[in-house]
Amino acid sequence: MEKRLKKELQINIDEKKGQLFFGDKKKDLKLLMLRPIDLIEFSEFAGTNADDILIWVGKTIGRDFLEKFFYSKDWGSETMATKKEVILGSLEAIELMGLGHMKGLFKKDHIIIEVEDSLACEERENIMSKNLCLLYQGIFNGLFEVLQMDVNGEEIGCVMLGEEKCTYKFDFIGEQVSDSLVDEDSEEIVSDFLSTL
Repeated sequence: MEKRLKKELQINIDEKKGQLFFGDKKKDLKLLMLRPIDLIEFSEFAGTNADDILIWVGKTIGRDFLEKFFYSKDWGSETMATKKEVILGSLEAIELMGLGHMKGLFKKDHIIIEVEDSLACEERENIMSKNLCLLYQGIFNGLFEVLQMDVNGEEIGCVMLGEEKCTYKFDFIGEQVSDSLVDEDSEEIVSDFLSTL
């Protein structure tokens, strides 16, 4: 899947319109280039509603991404093995878009997604860049929603709080992964993270 993704998910330019496209132009997945500081300033402008707005924007990005590449797909009938492959491939594609280095780990009752060099790293000295983490959480929620995977997620580690990477945990609701799909890699859970918020 990785070699096919790198070829299919290249950034292309429509020089006549001055637009960037992710993947084939027919998929109509236009790229909007924003600096992290632009999102931070938007968060300050939105005030108390910024959290909900950023998660919603992230979910929209995640949903659109999968729906453009797998249009008219009924995910309800797909196996967890297929969904796992799509999640890991999507993380690679998000990485190719320049949103950091992604790693996904499937455990029996949850999924861990680690993001190194996230957008928040570029504005580390600005405490408001913590809001950029909500965008990532929304993107991942959007992917799970389209795949019809019922999860409840939260950020459990963050570069803004001194960690090396942002870590998100998504607990399965009402299902578990079969033993054959569980990843053996170690899992880092940040202790006392939630107590610092």
